[in-house]
Amino acid sequence: MKKKHFLAAMYLRLSRDDEDKDSKAGKTGMVKSESNSIGSQRELIRAFVMEQSDMELYDIYVDDGFSGSNFERPEFKRMLADIESGRVNCVIVKDLSRFGRDYIEAGRYIQKIFPALGVRFIALTDHYDSDSADMSETSILLPVKNFINDSYCRDISAKVKSQLEVKRRNGEYIASFAVYGYKKSAEDRNRLEPDEYAAEIVRRIYRWKIEGMATAAIAEKLNELGILSPREYKISLGMHFYGGFSGIGSSLWSSATVKRILTDEVYLGHLLQGKTEKVNYKVKKIRAKPKEEWVKVENTHKPLISEDDFEIVQQLLKTDGRKSPKTGESSLFAGLLFCADCGEQMVRRVTCYKGAEKVYYICSTKNRGEGCSRHSIEEGELKEIAGSSIRRFANAFLSKREKFEPEEKVEKNYDTIIPYDKEAERLKKERKKYHDLCAGLCRDLKKGIIDKEEFENLYKSFSKKEEELEKAIKGQDQFIREILEKGVLSERRLKFFREYAELRKVDRCTLRSMVRQIRVYEDRKIEIEFRFTDQFKTMSDFNRRISEEDESIRTAERRA
Repeated sequence: MKKKHFLAAMYLRLSRDDEDKDSKAGKTGMVKSESNSIGSQRELIRAFVMEQSDMELYDIYVDDGFSGSNFERPEFKRMLADIESGRVNCVIVKDLSRFGRDYIEAGRYIQKIFPALGVRFIALTDHYDSDSADMSETSILLPVKNFINDSYCRDISAKVKSQLEVKRRNGEYIASFAVYGYKKSAEDRNRLEPDEYAAEIVRRIYRWKIEGMATAAIAEKLNELGILSPREYKISLGMHFYGGFSGIGSSLWSSATVKRILTDEVYLGHLLQGKTEKVNYKVKKIRAKPKEEWVKVENTHKPLISEDDFEIVQQLLKTDGRKSPKTGESSLFAGLLFCADCGEQMVRRVTCYKGAEKVYYICSTKNRGEGCSRHSIEEGELKEIAGSSIRRFANAFLSKREKFEPEEKVEKNYDTIIPYDKEAERLKKERKKYHDLCAGLCRDLKKGIIDKEEFENLYKSFSKKEEELEKAIKGQDQFIREILEKGVLSERRLKFFREYAELRKVDRCTLRSMVRQIRVYEDRKIEIEFRFTDQFKTMSDFNRRISEEDESIRTAERRA
């Protein structure tokens, strides 16, 4: 009988986990890493093939940097194609772990697919050869070794996930590429710092949005100016970037790209990571995680956008109405104007009479014929009312701040300052009431006035209320601390306030920066809800308390 001749495929694999062993596992890991290197595997198998008289090497297949947890590897697939076409009838690996760490799939190939195709399988250091293996080796030893390799892969996956989670919670940036507008620090690759060119583009995008441009119009403008999209910009810097939103060929700015930038809290200096996860260690498929499971760490890097501007943009994205087909921009009051009775947005209407154009707003509910009333008001009248109201609010704000600022700069003990806040005082009195009620319940239980069931029900209710009040007090305290530490507003925003105090013409940027909402009543009465009212109230209460304290001191001195 003629002896069979084998055309052998040398299969080599090295994953990133194997490459990292020498830096993580000390001396033992270094030996393991070297023994698993591509060069070491190649020489071992080559020496074996040269010793076989019935075997010749057909080709070498190398998957360098690929995990053994699945068989979605380019060179492995090429080897399978050569096997199926009859060019290869023997597969040689250094050991079973180099072939794969998924014990089910590895067993399927070795015990079913290869035998069906007439392929001999050899794992050198595991001393396994399908041509000479007996039943115990094939049925018991082989599955056990494959199972051990699979368990190793699962263990590595769990450890990597755990390490990444620790890094996220420590505020370390772990993505492969920095988000657009930032770059990775040369000193610390897990920290972001501004990329000044891209950072300025991000600031422009926010500025244009506040001025009333639609996301599609912003994308179009960026493309017209020849500004590279985030993907193309990274590629221009020499990065091998292939993001989840990358298409084939060169990419341009799109409305979706602009919106991602406009909604990303990374530009506030915060990190939000862990938004997705792999289904499991064997499958590359990624799934989105619910927002409450994201890991958020604040103030990890320098912000590019102020919190004021970010909040304005989020409101714009929620409430912006239709855009003008001519300009691609929203109308002056779009997303700001609401019917005071039904709460629906007002819609803009334009009429022409004898060549004269008249612009006015009416309730959208009435416009659809679904009830309510017109609440009609002319745009010119709205502009006049809004302009005068903004000037009055800006002047009042600056006046309050002038009185507040000297006190703000005086070094005071926070425990003395915080009680000046009226709301904090009220909350503390309320908390004490519930604390005393809890103490009273304990006394009543001891005296037998109430039974244990009544005690537990009431105590649980009162304790919960006390905890809620404690949380509210901490929020109030933190609010005042931030005002005293950071100032009421940034110098940039204060500059705007000074400009608004002399406002001559109302534009969309001014409205969006100062106004949260405008409500229109049927009798054309207008109610304007301004931004920064919390700061205004705090300064007013603080100034009043300081005045009352000064008056009390003067009265005491006169009596003395």
